[in-house]
Amino acid sequence: MGQLEGKSAVILGAATPGNMGQVIARLFASEGAKVMVAGRKEEPLAQLANEIDGSYALCDITDHAQVHAMAEKAKSEFGRVDAAVNCVGVGLLAGLLETTQEQVDMMADLQFKGVHHFLQAFVKIMSEQEPTGGSIISLSSATTKALINNHALYIGSKRAGEAMIECVANDFGHLGIKANTVSPAFTESPMTEGAFATPGLVDAFLPRYPLGRLNTSEDVAQACLWLSSDQAFVTGQNIQPNGGVTIRGNPQAKDIEAAVGAAMAKMQE
Repeated sequence: MGQLEGKSAVILGAATPGNMGQVIARLFASEGAKVMVAGRKEEPLAQLANEIDGSYALCDITDHAQVHAMAEKAKSEFGRVDAAVNCVGVGLLAGLLETTQEQVDMMADLQFKGVHHFLQAFVKIMSEQEPTGGSIISLSSATTKALINNHALYIGSKRAGEAMIECVANDFGHLGIKANTVSPAFTESPMTEGAFATPGLVDAFLPRYPLGRLNTSEDVAQACLWLSSDQAFVTGQNIQPNGGVTIRGNPQAKDIEAAVGAAMAKMQE
């Protein structure tokens, strides 16, 4: 029997083939959950839902009404929601002085207001269903603990999401609602494809990981699976399935420039 046998789950941010949300959805389905995948692009969502014998919903996390409609649809289809995972995010690389007001608005909508919409929608569902309870997870980033240059807006908005998770854990734990953050580090995915193709970039990061490799999407999915299972007596925590990078800290801009420069020089020899 799978760890989520008889449970239902919603994974928001699963509309890009091969992204972290899709990896989580496949794992949850393989462990017995009925899964609704959600995001902004219908074709990949429909394909994934068909693959895992689940369902899908179109949802833009920045739209309050769409997020609540997605949660209600999941409740209507499954009868209850046992787990909800928010995988939405944008890895904005922008210096503080160069950040535009459009970027501030975009990140606030996506990683602050959007997280609030998500938490509000699923706390409502989980507090009204019988029996009450469930697991809510929002993906954050190791950079909130291991700072990296030129990510002030990204880190700031992610930290805000972590704070809201803690508040949900504190306010609704008596109803059996668990709320936790899961924080990947530098992970190979469709979102980081360009970065991983940059010669020398991975070399700058690898020495910072005590376990000797970068985390994968599968590592992150396993953490989400555990938190969504009955075995995890955990709430209000920031789980770090990233190989220990928060111990040594991320490389800084000068370290990255040196590693990329060395790799480029070697290629030109």
